Amino acid sequence: MIPRGIRRRPSAIGSAMMSPMDEKRSGLSLKAPAGSRGAFHLPGRGSFPPVDDHLVEPEVTRDEIINGRRVVAMPAEAPHGDQQVDLDTLLRIHAAPGFVVSADLITRFAEISDFASDTCVRREGIDPATGRRYLEEIAFEVVSTQTEQKAAEKAEVMHRRGVRRIFGIWVKSRRRVCEWSAESGSWRLLEEGSQIADPCLASPLPVKALLDAALVRRAVVQALESQGEPAIQELKAAAEARGETRGEARGVARSILTILEARGIAASSVQREEILGCADLERLDRWLLRAGVATSADEVMAVD
Repeated sequence: MIPRGIRRRPSAIGSAMMSPMDEKRSGLSLKAPAGSRGAFHLPGRGSFPPVDDHLVEPEVTRDEIINGRRVVAMPAEAPHGDQQVDLDTLLRIHAAPGFVVSADLITRFAEISDFASDTCVRREGIDPATGRRYLEEIAFEVVSTQTEQKAAEKAEVMHRRGVRRIFGIWVKSRRRVCEWSAESGSWRLLEEGSQIADPCLASPLPVKALLDAALVRRAVVQALESQGEPAIQELKAAAEARGETRGEARGVARSILTILEARGIAASSVQREEILGCADLERLDRWLLRAGVATSADEVMAVD
């Protein structure tokens, strides 16, 4: 029996209808489809409802609809939650200008499918063809407790709607990153040393950083540097300036020791280490002047 408020409608991905759902169940809030008005036709893919014409109410219920089945999107445990934070961080930094990264963004992918990928990238603004937000360009699914078959089912639904690329990140047992292949109808393993390059990414996303949390920061810094981030350029300029200062200081320190040696004044190993390790050019200049007239290394390095 179809619940009140949900009408039978032809499906763009099959003939299955909505499975029975109890609208009185705690946390469940269903909305009826908006009818054919507002739907659009994607060449070769059939007619679809608007992306934000939902069967469930976002931020009110944890329910999602996948091929007519109600699925409860439960909170994540550590492996899934930890991975999603790293994924969100990497995508936010790697996204190209004009694109926005969203987490848990629910989308009406079909007449009988209304669910969210873990993280996605889409164009900013409103799609002039639909008057709604843009559909996801690429989507990522963190696979923890769900089966590979369930992840494949969601990928197939997203692909049929028009999501260009779908990736799965397996976080338990054998950690791996795969991309959905519509041609084979299966997941294609990505090599750890490979990169994900795409027009909606300003710089390629290292697959290895998706598998190793220790590499996330390095990948973020490298992406910011390749994109010409001003803050990174300022840090590099400051580091270069410090390097030049250290080089100049090292030259003055060597001159001090050379003068002392030429005058037959011995400097202890501790004093030599202090002179060579000093980066204060003003202090080194004072020591340099004293080195020509002092009678001992202690006199050269006396506190002003």
